[in-house]
Amino acid sequence: MYTAASKRLTSTGARKMMSTAIGMAEQAGIPITVAIADAGGHLVLLERMEGGRFHTVHSSTTKAVCAASNKRPTAAKGAQAQTLDTTHAIGLALAAGPERWTAMEGGFPIIFDGEYVGGIGVSGGDWTFDERVAREALESIGAGFKIDSK
Repeated sequence: MYTAASKRLTSTGARKMMSTAIGMAEQAGIPITVAIADAGGHLVLLERMEGGRFHTVHSSTTKAVCAASNKRPTAAKGAQAQTLDTTHAIGLALAAGPERWTAMEGGFPIIFDGEYVGGIGVSGGDWTFDERVAREALESIGAGFKIDSK
């Protein structure tokens, strides 16, 4: 076979995830930025809330792209999920490109029926808040972030 059927994230799915994430942040009173990328790491949707810090645009976008590329949540882990010290984490970010890899938590791959369709990145709260918002946004469309999670 020379072709394969594949799933892709729709704009409707991205908007639903965005709505969920922004709603949670509004309720908590924490201005965040949310980035949603497709499976190729291309930005589908981006929103920075009123009062959100401008650096969160880059942070959230990098989290979404990194999660889509690595097919796992963002964290200070290397290619084989090994723990990295600060020097190695910075080195990996520089080697991959600072817009393509990050050790910051808050990015998750978007998975449907075992297929990776993109990534979501949340930035602006502490790392536990960013992770919780991203996870709930995934759940709002029935997606998972691990192969065995949905």
